[in-house]
Amino acid sequence: MRLQVKAHSGTVSEPVRAYAEKRFAKLGRRLHEQTLVDVTLSRERNPSIKDDHSAEAVVHTKGPNIVARESATTYEAAIDQLLEKLERQVERYRDKRTHEPRRARQRGKVTGEPEQVPEAPAGPGEEAA
Repeated sequence: MRLQVKAHSGTVSEPVRAYAEKRFAKLGRRLHEQTLVDVTLSRERNPSIKDDHSAEAVVHTKGPNIVARESATTYEAAIDQLLEKLERQVERYRDKRTHEPRRARQRGKVTGEPEQVPEAPAGPGEEAA
């Protein structure tokens, strides 16, 4: 998994970047090594908003992109909540890609219908068997 941590406006402090990389390593075990994950950290400057630290992640997969967004009082808490969401979504994505084709094949076998191969029509001068 390739991880990109960036800030919406400003820069990301080194402790927050290290924390994000450490936490996203667990998610990396569930993804292909070439999967790109963009994490964007932002902060609302409005004092009336309690959860002003936001984290948004986009996982660029082979199929549809997986997107999640969370807000909390600190970047670390936002990253933790974001990872919980992403883990559920990635697990569901993996199940769809691995289990659904298997289930479809099993449904074909369970019905017991043999595959019918269409026979070629008899040409001129050939007898139909």
